[in-house]
Amino acid sequence: MEKIVELSRRMQAAADMVSSGNRVCDVGCDHGYVSIYLVQSGKSPSALAMDVNQGPLLRAKEHVRRYGVEPYITLRLSDGLSAYRKGEADSLICAGMGGRLLWKILTREPDKTADFKELILQPQSEIALFRRALRENGYVFLEEDMILEEGKFYPLMKVRKAGRDGEQSERKSEEQQEMEDFLGPLLLKTKNPVLFQFIERELSMKKEILNTLCHQEENERTTGRKRELEREIVLLERAEMTGRM
Repeated sequence: MEKIVELSRRMQAAADMVSSGNRVCDVGCDHGYVSIYLVQSGKSPSALAMDVNQGPLLRAKEHVRRYGVEPYITLRLSDGLSAYRKGEADSLICAGMGGRLLWKILTREPDKTADFKELILQPQSEIALFRRALRENGYVFLEEDMILEEGKFYPLMKVRKAGRDGEQSERKSEEQQEMEDFLGPLLLKTKNPVLFQFIERELSMKKEILNTLCHQEENERTTGRKRELEREIVLLERAEMTGRM
């Protein structure tokens, strides 16, 4: 067996969120490196690596063979969870896709999604809407992280359905809830340092865009966008303030 495979920082963060001893299902596995790492490191006894495209699966097959983990990793062509059979895994990893697609995967076959003990998710777009959808559909956030890699920010979250161990949702103000959906409840609570780098960059960008819009002709579109930016700037500034306390 070759040495343990090296992951990118964001994929390492996803692998780190998997509970030790859990069997893993990686949807959108690409080259299969996360599954290989989890098996090689002894964190997972087995992995099911699935992708909607044949090309990535063929590359994953080569890597699985090269690293000598063929007995422990199953490769499967699958559109989301369509080829998953209940009971095959404990942890679901979905990383590197848009928030809308990710939500579609989670909700298309809800009985399969409910089969997992934990979901490790890394949406790449519409993140506030994605967090809100999770919250409103009864998920609780167990862990969050944010990685800065090659100039891009990647939020990661580990969630599960509420109702275990007597979990109860905490009552929050509308503004606090909006801020948490926007930036991440646990990222804010732990004052994640990368989150505050993200806030600094977003504030700069949004203020620049707002300034540009203020010098344009007023119409329904620009008015709506200005209000949206102003609200986001308020949330970012308040979050930044709490990070200094």
